[in-house]
Amino acid sequence: MGINAAESRYQRKVARQHGAMEYSEPPCDLDEVRRYRLERVRGELKKRDLGAVLLFDQVNTRYATDATNMQIWCSHYETRCAFIPTEGPAVLLDYSNHPHLAENLPGVEEYRVMPVFYYFAAGSNSQEQAKKFGGEIAELMKQHGGGSKHLAIDRLSHLGTDAIRSHGYELFDGLEVMEHAREIKSTGELILMQKSMDTCEAGLVAMRSVLEPGITENALLAKLHETNVAQGGEWIETRLLSAGPRTNPWFREASMRLIERGDMVSFDTDLVGPYGYCSDISRSWLCDDGKPNDEQRRLYAAAVEQIKFNTSLLKAGVGFREISEKAWPIADEFLSNRYSCAMHGVGLADEYPVIKHGVDYANAGYDGLFEEGMTICVESFIGSEGGREGVKLEEQVLITSDGTESISSYPLELDWL
Repeated sequence: MGINAAESRYQRKVARQHGAMEYSEPPCDLDEVRRYRLERVRGELKKRDLGAVLLFDQVNTRYATDATNMQIWCSHYETRCAFIPTEGPAVLLDYSNHPHLAENLPGVEEYRVMPVFYYFAAGSNSQEQAKKFGGEIAELMKQHGGGSKHLAIDRLSHLGTDAIRSHGYELFDGLEVMEHAREIKSTGELILMQKSMDTCEAGLVAMRSVLEPGITENALLAKLHETNVAQGGEWIETRLLSAGPRTNPWFREASMRLIERGDMVSFDTDLVGPYGYCSDISRSWLCDDGKPNDEQRRLYAAAVEQIKFNTSLLKAGVGFREISEKAWPIADEFLSNRYSCAMHGVGLADEYPVIKHGVDYANAGYDGLFEEGMTICVESFIGSEGGREGVKLEEQVLITSDGTESISSYPLELDWL
């Protein structure tokens, strides 16, 4: 293929695809996925009699439009948002005038530069800039909100919300809208999620290949990042990797500690891979591939039992409360160090719902129904109070009419059992 032909081919791709996977062949029709997601948002707006939703959360903006622009950086500042009306054109209000970043995306019908009012950018002009922003959103509601005075917003500071309310609009919870919109995955979404999982599990292979005594926790985690970025992934949400006595209790992040021979190494991937989909699985390994001691085997066996038991409860039509009540009973010695939930949804990131352990349901649980097409992460952390080490396991599954299908496939250490 000559240079001109190759460039022409890539120019066509750039017009159809945005983000880290440009110049690659998509595994499904991306525009079909984009249209499905936008209609999911509009469907939830209609259910709630809302005129529009204003999205500042960059994961929500990505879901509704698939337009990306410095997603992590823009998460720190109110500098970029999407206005999605129930009827009418979706509008992207971007950080600066770079319309090529949303060119030919089917869900973006109008592109504007957003008036910024956060203090870093506007300083002492913040109040005045917020008024301009409020006026622009009010104008969009008049043009495209179908006469509605009801606007949902996923997250916004008081400066922005006060400026919009000053025009007579009543504000509603946009997070509720978006969490329910994102619940049910299309066939295309599942294909993209599997692409992310393939990248994640390639990262685990790379990690395992360098796990030996003397490597730091940080250096081991870096192999996951390296593989993700090299294969078109986007970022990793957490740094949850620890070894030996740092594994229990859970939630210590990776450090410069040298991993020692015989250490349990536990980690949570929390990986946002190609096309923005999250791969959220956990594994626990033994450094240097030796034989686990009896305590390590006991902890691991309990974690495997918890994962398999709770996964077996899942299928379409089962209630959240029922899962909490029937979930694997956590032994008293593991109870104080239990993971924060039994399972949770996943898509572009961790999502609704969160299913609490039975002991936590009265204080923090809520009911609902699992539906076919939801994707769920089943969690386990097993560590005795005062014990030296802990085991973290997690699997990602698809809810079907009669059970689940595995999305994750990297093997557990079943020979330890």
